[in-house]
Amino acid sequence: QVQLVESGGGLVQAGGSLRLSCAASGRAFSGFAVSWFRQASGKEREFAATISWSDGVTYYSDAVKGRFTVSTDSAKNTVYLQMTSLKPEDTAIYYCAARHGFTAYPYLTRRDMYAYWGQGTQVTVSS
Repeated sequence: QVQLVESGGGLVQAGGSLRLSCAASGRAFSGFAVSWFRQASGKEREFAATISWSDGVTYYSDAVKGRFTVSTDSAKNTVYLQMTSLKPEDTAIYYCAARHGFTAYPYLTRRDMYAYWGQGTQVTVSS
């Protein structure tokens, strides 16, 4: 079993930055795909970014590409989401998700492809 804990959310002004963390316990992330999803109030949970723990391959949604960066720290068994140039429309609860194996990109954007989820962390961007 893998337990995921997100942290780093908060309130920030438009144009600002935040770094979210997703720490794993129970086992290492080795061989996993770890992704970030987000869910705005009244909307469906949507894919934002993913990273292959094994080789660092990343993919991003069009909404965050060029502004968000996902990275890993193997010593801390943690995945980060560095968010810059934040916009009010980035306001959402951000969730970390993990699955065994890194597969084709379209599948990685699907919520049902992930067995493990964190509890979420709120990000609010004020205008």
